[in-house]
Amino acid sequence: MRHGKKNNHLGRTDSHRKAMLANMASSLIKYKRIQTTLAKAKALRMYVEPLLTKSKTDTTHSRRIVFSYLQDKEIVTELFRDVAAKIANRPGGYTRIIKLNNRLGDNAEMALIELVDYNEIYGKEVESAEKKTTRRGRTKAKKTDDTVEATPATEEAAVETKTEDKGE
Repeated sequence: MRHGKKNNHLGRTDSHRKAMLANMASSLIKYKRIQTTLAKAKALRMYVEPLLTKSKTDTTHSRRIVFSYLQDKEIVTELFRDVAAKIANRPGGYTRIIKLNNRLGDNAEMALIELVDYNEIYGKEVESAEKKTTRRGRTKAKKTDDTVEATPATEEAAVETKTEDKGE
């Protein structure tokens, strides 16, 4: 029974799996998106997301912990300098897995894993969706026109009451 055993062994020994995931994580940080099998992408997500969370606090201790996983000084520097700045306000969910067509040779399920904050395509869709107006917005515009017309009248009334107070 597999109670409480959440990691996929991917048909490899422990040392081979750790080296493969470290290399894939380094490639993901370097190129911001990589194409791999679906099982490896899911295993990589569980491997790299805690490292990305560690990179948000730039201390010597967190750099050493991340370096013990990745074993590449240049990648660790890029992670703490560039990637951590982009994901600073995101509370998790740093990666996205997009399923692709099956591989031709062995029909394996393929996937694209990418860092969410580095995809410009999805960011543009969100910005354009926010600018869109609705019908309900038009009724509010009419109400604001009414209030604009009422505002000068209230100002004139306020001026008249002030002058009457001064006259007494």
